[in-house]
Amino acid sequence: MKKHLKTPTNIVGRRRHGFLIRMRTKAGRKVLKRRRQKGRKRLIPL
Repeated sequence: MKKHLKTPTNIVGRRRHGFLIRMRTKAGRKVLKRRRQKGRKRLIPL
């Protein structure tokens, strides 16, 4: 059987929304900064 094309995978999720991607952009670093200030246990929700 074929896979469902719209099913998200963990690898794709990490590549698109992961820590390294966040660190690349100024806005992404701001996201991490806000989450650290708020005291999040996990900085990236994946």
